Amino acid sequence: MTTLTNHMWLPAPCDLTLLQDDVHVWRIELDQPEAQLQSLLQTLSSDERSRAERFYQKQHRHRFIAGRGILRCILGRYLNIDPSVLKFDYEPLGKPVLADTYGGKKLWFNLSHSQGLALCAVSCDRLIGVDLEYIRPISDVISLAEQFFSTSEYALMRSLPPSQKQQTFFRYWTCKEAYLKATGAGLAQLDKIEVSLTPGQPASLQAVPDWSLLEMEPAKNCVAAVAVAGFGWYLKCWQY
Repeated sequence: MTTLTNHMWLPAPCDLTLLQDDVHVWRIELDQPEAQLQSLLQTLSSDERSRAERFYQKQHRHRFIAGRGILRCILGRYLNIDPSVLKFDYEPLGKPVLADTYGGKKLWFNLSHSQGLALCAVSCDRLIGVDLEYIRPISDVISLAEQFFSTSEYALMRSLPPSQKQQTFFRYWTCKEAYLKATGAGLAQLDKIEVSLTPGQPASLQAVPDWSLLEMEPAKNCVAAVAVAGFGWYLKCWQY
């Protein structure tokens, strides 16, 4: 598995640019100080503020504000516009996309979060998806694999020693969901997307031409995957 640990995530330069074949992945801490949360709240649309208020738990509300606000700040940097100006549309299954082109530019992006961490993947001309999961004990992991995974993936899961089952489940899950998020498809398609996790080789999508996968480990006990349309792209990882 490709592993990008904390020391690989660098501060973004002031003259941040996104070239045609670049893929940028941002690592975002969602537990922000109150002053920063108030600043981020001011960038949100009225709809986003209403969504934030619907979270019953303060921690979940604050993390939503941080995630959406920082997403706006990141996209605003690439487009050289105020984050509050950005407008989003939503695809039929809820995937957010930029509503307009700004200065002749349109970015593709995707955001995923788990607990207090988020990843944001950005490209200027390639569909892109990202998924992030903290590895946590699941008592019925084999039953879930049978329900959501292909026959060969389920067979591999059953063959693994108990110590490897949990991590492998989440590796499969993040790879599949990253691709489904990139294409705007729903989780109902999980069992129709097959992933190869051959030891010593990068993860790959089976029977899905012209798509590539990259696995990451952005924090301890955490796995993630990025799905990108095409090949020959160049990765840069930034810490927000």
